Order: sequence, then structure tokens, then C-alpha cells
Amino acid sequence: MPARVSWPRYLKMLTASLLTMFAGSEVVHRYYRPDLSVPEIPPKPGELRTELLGLKERSQQTRHPSQ
Repeated sequence: MPARVSWPRYLKMLTASLLTMFAGSEVVHRYYRPDLSVPEIPPKPGELRTELLGLKERSQQTRHPSQ
């Protein structure tokens, strides 16, 4: 084994790192909320607008807390 680590310890570290990567990707996915809809007609170059939906919603909530 690399670095003279036992198999059980190696597998624990591998499992922990994989779970951490999955959890991190889930957090990023929920924060940025990607638009997964597929348009019927693809947009022309320059027409596609991307926004950070999570950031946009938060900024609207801070500006208009009563809504």
C-alpha cells in the first residue's frame, strides 16, 4: 500500500473522501440551482443568459422582506 497504510484505514479514508465530494457537489448544486430544462429551439450565440438563481432570490428577499 502507498504510504504504508493498512487496507481498512485506506478504505475508510477513500470512503470519507468520496462522501465529502458528493456532499460538496450537492451543496453547490443546491446553491446555484442550475436550469436543467432543454429548450426546443437552441438559442443563437449571444442570446443565452445565465444567472445565479440562488443569489438573485436572496438579493430580492433582502430588498423586499415583506413579500
